[in-house]
Amino acid sequence: MDALTQWEITVNLFLQDLGPWLQQVMSAVTWLGSENFYILLLTLLYWCVDTGLGLRVAIILMLSNSTNSIFKILFHSPRPYWIDSRVQAYSSEPSFGLPSGHSQNAMSVWGIMAASLKRKSGWGAALIILSMGISRMYLGVHFLRDVLLGWIIGALLLVLVLTFEKPVVRWFESLNLVSRLGFALTTALVMIAAGLAVHAGQSDWILPEAWYATALKAAPDNPIRPFAFEGIFTATGTWFGMLAGAALLVGGSGMHDPHGPLFQRALRYLVGITGLLILYLGLGAVFPRTPDLLGYGLRFLRYTLIGLWAIWLAPLVFIKLGLAKPRSAV
Repeated sequence: MDALTQWEITVNLFLQDLGPWLQQVMSAVTWLGSENFYILLLTLLYWCVDTGLGLRVAIILMLSNSTNSIFKILFHSPRPYWIDSRVQAYSSEPSFGLPSGHSQNAMSVWGIMAASLKRKSGWGAALIILSMGISRMYLGVHFLRDVLLGWIIGALLLVLVLTFEKPVVRWFESLNLVSRLGFALTTALVMIAAGLAVHAGQSDWILPEAWYATALKAAPDNPIRPFAFEGIFTATGTWFGMLAGAALLVGGSGMHDPHGPLFQRALRYLVGITGLLILYLGLGAVFPRTPDLLGYGLRFLRYTLIGLWAIWLAPLVFIKLGLAKPRSAV
């Protein structure tokens, strides 16, 4: 273990030595970076608050997830509880640690929200971003370097999106429907190809047995599988579904007004989340989750349908049921 890693282990141990009473607090903070929370947040924003903000947040989140999956394989770095039995695995993860996905996503998502809402929201966003990084170190799943690099990559994505968003959106809207759908599929396939290329580049690297054994002892219910492909197909499938939905929205088809009486919004959200859960849980139970071409292809299809439902199909249902008014322009 090199000197830097030894020092970073002391950071994890220092945080954990603050007391087990913090475990519930830190677990609650880290839940704000979970897939389930982001599903609830993004659908609430898009269906019931502000469609533009919801789509904006969803796109940067999928970009962050895709790049994070690739970087994790590229760096193939362990998590603290994988290499030092003194670190408690208050949480556990099967993937590599560098960079921290929770930290990267927090910087991207809450950063774009702060930039969109402006005013005093920046302080709240900064607090969530900082707390997210600390929670990941306290729970034993990330080193300080993981958190810092996650923040840096998230900040770079944020700058890129804020810089190029308007010209890219104008260009996207200028395309015909077939070209928009083609762009959505092409970008998804490029992300998959990048992920597979990075995986192939690490084919000669062997996971140290000590990492596996130490991690398994700390978290026997969640053995590590750091080279699993599922993450990249989940992110790219959702990306394609959302972008395909956005492509269908150009011109106003399926666009809804997210405003309305509170009861109407609540009912709208209930209908939307029910449909999403049918796709998420229903197809998840039916589709095989085998680590082969069929399993990965069906995972991509499942998350494509989830993204398409969230952005385009659910609003069509809302309008049809009288739960939302249609909008005629992008």
